[in-house]
Amino acid sequence: MRVGVIGVGSMGQNHARVYSEIADLVGIADPDVKAGGAASNRFNASYYTDAAHLLKEELDAVSVCVPTEHHAKVALAAIKAGVSLLVEKPLAATVADATRIVDAAKNADVTLAVGHIERHNPAIAVVKRHLQEGQYGDLVTATARRVSSFPGRVRDIGVVMDLGVHEIDILRYLVGAPVESVFALGGRKIHAAFEDHANILLRFQNGVHGFVEVNWLTPMKVRRLALTCLKNFVEVDYTEQSVTVSSSTLGPLDPFNLYQIPLEHHTQKIHVRKEEPLKRELEDFLDAVKHKRPPLVSGEDALETLKVAIAATDSHRTGKLVQL
Repeated sequence: MRVGVIGVGSMGQNHARVYSEIADLVGIADPDVKAGGAASNRFNASYYTDAAHLLKEELDAVSVCVPTEHHAKVALAAIKAGVSLLVEKPLAATVADATRIVDAAKNADVTLAVGHIERHNPAIAVVKRHLQEGQYGDLVTATARRVSSFPGRVRDIGVVMDLGVHEIDILRYLVGAPVESVFALGGRKIHAAFEDHANILLRFQNGVHGFVEVNWLTPMKVRRLALTCLKNFVEVDYTEQSVTVSSSTLGPLDPFNLYQIPLEHHTQKIHVRKEEPLKRELEDFLDAVKHKRPPLVSGEDALETLKVAIAATDSHRTGKLVQL
């Protein structure tokens, strides 16, 4: 399939690399000649300073990897050109812009996917399947932690929109119910304009509770998820792509000896076959384009995640619970 990449910052460069392995990378567009030229030379693709010129090429699909504030403009241009597109997360800077993109793609009958990459993590795929099969029992609470040191590249959005959307999307995906309300606490310690740490509490319509911790203040990178279910406690390490399933059995209890409680712990660690989530994401996108099927993360899905993320930023700014 003939594909292109618009925007070759840190994420766009990786889109270009993966496309060069799985498709025909026709062209790259970026106003930064240094970044765009280097990427086009490395992957032997045509280079354009203006995305409009790339979109005039005969393309089957394009990735939009520009800064969030430009998502709407570039995505709508791609849709107008009749090109199916994958937009990096978050779908847009505002709900209004995201809605415009979703509606335009629907009206033009082009495939719209959104780059919520962790849905394509093999460990998440395993957990989703086992939850659906009832192997862990009913889900009660889900807790996610995504923290790291401050990335100088992120200037146009805060930590909720950069890191928090990953976990909000995963919790929505695993819980399988709409978010009912959002409460968040957050603040700014080192970022010039946006929040750089936040704790987000989610209540889902089916009664499940979710908690998300994100920050750019931790000197180590942590990407973990924990699920409390009626049968098991499940832990996911996104980076290791591992799943740890724990349970316990209580033997006969002697009420005269509470020092020795006959509790047996059972732990099973599952290492799934390691795969690059971005490659799985782009393969899913191209297959969706080819077979005219919905991608794993559709525009409508990403719009709902964006609404929750914006509600979280509103909540931490006002100190109030936000109902959705």
